[in-house]
Amino acid sequence: MIHLALADDEALFRKGMKLLLEDYEGLSVILEAQDGEQLLQQLRQASTLPDVLLLDMKMPNLNGVDTAKALLENFPNIKIIVLSTYFSKAFIVNMIELGAGAYLPKNATPDEVVATIREVYNNGFSYNQAVLEVIRDNMLQKSKPKMPLSFGVDITSREKEILQLICEEYTTGEIAEKLFISPRTVDGHRNNLLEKLGCKNVAGLVVYAIQHQLVKINPETFWFKKR
Repeated sequence: MIHLALADDEALFRKGMKLLLEDYEGLSVILEAQDGEQLLQQLRQASTLPDVLLLDMKMPNLNGVDTAKALLENFPNIKIIVLSTYFSKAFIVNMIELGAGAYLPKNATPDEVVATIREVYNNGFSYNQAVLEVIRDNMLQKSKPKMPLSFGVDITSREKEILQLICEEYTTGEIAEKLFISPRTVDGHRNNLLEKLGCKNVAGLVVYAIQHQLVKINPETFWFKKR
């Protein structure tokens, strides 16, 4: 069962999404909030935390950007999917760099939303073609200098190998099988990468790897191999 939370200031949208999502097997909406402040308050009091949050960008009191920042600081295990009418490059790049696992427009189909929820739950991220194009364009901006690696960061060859497979959307089990190691070993390497690179979650790890060219991806034909 994937436990979900919805943060959106439109009550009708929240109610409709709850009914829609719970028609699908294995999904349960356990929290609803009209803004970021209410969401954080509910999370602090919750006995069970959601696995995935569907987050709107424009909300009163605490908007999507500030809510994402607070979640990454206080509830880093909650995976974020932005579901918004705002689909500009600036919004997408900002939220992805904050660690959002996916960014969808509100006119996405129910099947696309559910498929994205499941991919983010299993893999930590799910970037569709539109979002990948934004990432690609952002990488190709000559005016944006490549960010240097943090001083003293030393990534082993095995960690680089696992990072490459993470960016190709292989699950922990698939990586373990491919490299002939245990899932626990994969988890250990991933946690080491998160700590070394200062990332909060897998989505942030993927973005960091792309920005610092730690993975073998040609920006001219940018596409993860498993797609």
